[in-house]
Amino acid sequence: MKMTVWNSPTACRFALSGLIMAGVIACAPHYDPNAPALRTGYTCCNLHFEDDWISDGNYGENPFIAAGTPVKVYGYSGDCAYAEIGGRKMRLGHDYGRNEETLQHWVEKIVVTKDPKVRLAVFSPDVREAIRMGKVSGGMTKEQAIMAVGYPLTSETPSLDAPVWNYWLSSFDRYQLVWDKQGRMQVWADPGIKAKVVHSPGK
Repeated sequence: MKMTVWNSPTACRFALSGLIMAGVIACAPHYDPNAPALRTGYTCCNLHFEDDWISDGNYGENPFIAAGTPVKVYGYSGDCAYAEIGGRKMRLGHDYGRNEETLQHWVEKIVVTKDPKVRLAVFSPDVREAIRMGKVSGGMTKEQAIMAVGYPLTSETPSLDAPVWNYWLSSFDRYQLVWDKQGRMQVWADPGIKAKVVHSPGK
């Protein structure tokens, strides 16, 4: 199965200096294809990337790998893991949440053993379409929101029980998913950002 990728309309803005500070250069760029996989499974959710780098920042403006893409994790180096995702060599970078969780715990969150496409198939058509587009929509559950836009950064949202989840469209553009006590979700963001992250059926 080949990796499925949808491109964001906004150009990627990661700067090389920022990647160096985040520890990208310290991560091994290759893996031994003859080595046994340390973990196999599927992408938990839509994972945004630049080149071969998937960060826990998961900036929404970057293209993404679709939830349910097969993954094999071959090793760990510094603050990242190296893997094969949909037949492509990728690096999983634990850039921001190092103080809140270990690299291995983060990798176990984003590389799951059960294919999320099984769950995706039972969601409503509007929710399935939003997830396919990498966007959120009103009425989504926490499970569905994670599948659509990934986990919120643990450095900014240490617990999924928090009423506010923090996300970034880019390094400058933040939006928030706000949950009430009944688990209903609203999106808080500037209008321009909100228009890019919220799915409107029929558009």
